[in-house]
Amino acid sequence: MGVTNYTKADESEEEQVSDECKQMLLSLPKTRGSRTSHLYQYQGFWCQTAEIQAIASFQKHFQAFDSDVVVASIPKSGTTWLKALAFAVANRDRFPVSDDAEHPLLTSNPHDLTFRHTHSLYPSSADSLKSSNWRIVYICRNPFDAFVSTWHFMGSLFPLSLEEAFEMFCQGLIGYGPFWDHMLGYWKESLGDVWKTSKMTLIYVKKLAEFFKCPFSLEDERNGVIEKIVKLCSFENLKELEVNKKGKSLLNFEKGRGGGLDELFEPSNGGEVVQSN
Repeated sequence: MGVTNYTKADESEEEQVSDECKQMLLSLPKTRGSRTSHLYQYQGFWCQTAEIQAIASFQKHFQAFDSDVVVASIPKSGTTWLKALAFAVANRDRFPVSDDAEHPLLTSNPHDLTFRHTHSLYPSSADSLKSSNWRIVYICRNPFDAFVSTWHFMGSLFPLSLEEAFEMFCQGLIGYGPFWDHMLGYWKESLGDVWKTSKMTLIYVKKLAEFFKCPFSLEDERNGVIEKIVKLCSFENLKELEVNKKGKSLLNFEKGRGGGLDELFEPSNGGEVVQSN
């Protein structure tokens, strides 16, 4: 799959950006996209036209503060779930988690609640973020599962066959890809301070609170606050809430389980991802 230079095609997604961004696109390599007509290689990764404009504006104008907490991820890696957990942990004094309290997560999708989030690679962060003491929580996922979630997320909107989409994924030609480059950028910045877990157990929720500089007290632990947050933010609970069963919110909770690649392909095909990027 070749990479070509920009031509003056009359494409709607490119007409909706600023003139400055359009000029920038003239010099960027591009390739066929999956969700949009094209992906452009910008600052070492692939993204859609509108995303390039947003990243450039973010780098130019965003002013970070030491108190900022940012959730970072490549798309379809558990972003919605982590935003719910981060919100519940960081705001537990303002919004207690209890049986008789109306928590915002019960009536609002996590994306509608205030919490900073980015899909961009770490090297593309605003300079003010790199020079401040902000905190990043990065979530990564088995690339097989990320691909499966992307496929189900797009559904019939995908203009590519399953085989074509999988080939592009293996080549790193995905939004904010290549996959491994995205993950390694944040890992290198973390200096190896990585928590490996298949589920958010109590110990990792405690570490998350400590990282946010709002650790749980002994009283919190005695009252079962950590357990209540884990229960509230479990994938099983979030996807059953009425607010997450309609509109765009529904798509955030489809196919959350792992190991679905064999349902799309013969098992032997899965090895391509491991050797790619």
